[in-house]
Amino acid sequence: MDGSPKRELAEKIAGEVVLSDDPGATLRKWRTDFEVAQTDLASQLDVSASVVSDYESGRRQSPGIGMVRRFVEALLAIDEASGGSHIRQYARVISAGFESDIVQDLREYSATIPISRFYDAIEATEVAEGRATTIAGHTVINSIEAITRLSSEEFYRLYGQSTNRALVFTEVTRGESPLVALRVATPTPNAVVLHGISEEDLWEHAPKLAGVDGFSLAVTEIGLNEMLENLRQLP
Repeated sequence: MDGSPKRELAEKIAGEVVLSDDPGATLRKWRTDFEVAQTDLASQLDVSASVVSDYESGRRQSPGIGMVRRFVEALLAIDEASGGSHIRQYARVISAGFESDIVQDLREYSATIPISRFYDAIEATEVAEGRATTIAGHTVINSIEAITRLSSEEFYRLYGQSTNRALVFTEVTRGESPLVALRVATPTPNAVVLHGISEEDLWEHAPKLAGVDGFSLAVTEIGLNEMLENLRQLP
């Protein structure tokens, strides 16, 4: 399999399936992460959709190495045929040294864009204005996994190539944890988005903390998959 990032991703998927206590569930997770229908995967594998369903549900004996390899190659081939957006997304995360369950997307843009355009793309509402008006990239982070598993040095690497970016935290309840974590991670990003909550749900001290550190703060309730898809359309 050519291409180092693609190979690393293939090895990651295969390794997770082989080592999983529930290989079928892991197969299903990766298929749905790549937004591939069972019928499309079955067609690529030249098997019936019921075979894919049986593997994912555990009704069929756990797949052997050969089947896992075919599954991974089929999944990547389908994504490549439709533009390779998921391969690029995971390759960026892997090359930055993160697990995909911590960092769900990491991108640098070809040109800076207004923060307002970024917010429009993810249906976000700004609750505190920042000093900067543009960003040059974004990182989407599972807040619980990041805070519990990353060191301060690793947390800083979430900025990618520059702090001129937006950090989007998912799995947020009120916003205390990510905003407190940002207080010790200097410098701060240009924008922070708390995903999955409304302005009414927001921690009451959040806008003030954002104001002290000078970054724009916003909230959004858009679905995660829709948000990630919209972010793929940015330059």
